[in-house]
Amino acid sequence: MKAPLVVLGATGGVGRGVVQAAIDSGRPVIAVARQSSELKALKAGYPHADLTTIAGSVSSDAAGAKLARALRKLDRPLAGVVAAVCGGAERGRLLDNPADFLRRKLDEDLLPHLAAARHLLPLLAEYDRGGTYVLIGGPGSEHPWAGYGHRSIGAAALRMLARVLHDEARQLAVRVQLLAVDSPVCTEFNQRHSCPEWPSALSVGQRVMALIDHEVSGELPRAIVPYALRQPPPELPPRSAARLPPSPASATASPPRLATDSYSTTTSRTSTPKTITATTASSDACPQDPGSPADEKTQRCLQDARALLKSLTSNNPKQEPTPR
Repeated sequence: MKAPLVVLGATGGVGRGVVQAAIDSGRPVIAVARQSSELKALKAGYPHADLTTIAGSVSSDAAGAKLARALRKLDRPLAGVVAAVCGGAERGRLLDNPADFLRRKLDEDLLPHLAAARHLLPLLAEYDRGGTYVLIGGPGSEHPWAGYGHRSIGAAALRMLARVLHDEARQLAVRVQLLAVDSPVCTEFNQRHSCPEWPSALSVGQRVMALIDHEVSGELPRAIVPYALRQPPPELPPRSAARLPPSPASATASPPRLATDSYSTTTSRTSTPKTITATTASSDACPQDPGSPADEKTQRCLQDARALLKSLTSNNPKQEPTPR
């Protein structure tokens, strides 16, 4: 029997995706949210799942301590905690709002994570199961999000909070990680106007479950784990050292266009190799009329091209003639 997973903010857009991913994997869930009515509706959506609901909050230290007491009363060892806690999506420029605006947004977006960690990390340590505490971070933590500067500041502060908690929780034998989602998430509340490249709440939940179950192959337990929706593009084959020269039949029509790489060739009249330094050329850079005005570098380019053409079209007595 798997140990249950505590999901904070379970009735939010991302929280619902985490709940669904956990239930799909056969994990019991303890869903925590403020509104009892929303928790009741959530439970009705999974009538056959092992889903327990608790009406609670982590908005302050007092609320976090109260939630910890309620979880202890269940007397169930916990596999981990997922903090899908986020404030409202209020828009506005920092310069257009008073300083109290940023303070209020940090109270909503950042400090609840600290209150939850202060009281739930020791709870995970009590069961001595090597539990995992996962925070879910939003976009704008590395680059400013236009119109949502307060969200960028809060997301950047949450990354540092996760790093600090990651180090301090080692003494408790609890792993703390932040799943950094650098784009908005498509949820059942915003799917009408979401973009196709946004990750779904379910895919974020599945990534969270991989961290909870320690199933992320090749990945060390680090504090910040980026969420990558798109796979890296395939590696291109190495570029050829030089373009193949044109055939003698086509070379008689016009001088060859030089490649952008350097290569070497051997003329038919001498055994000393002559290196041709390629230069990006065009009909304007290397005119075919020898009497047209050009600088010394352009003339050298034209002479080298003619020498190459001559070496390609001349017959080599040591080789058999090319069949026509």
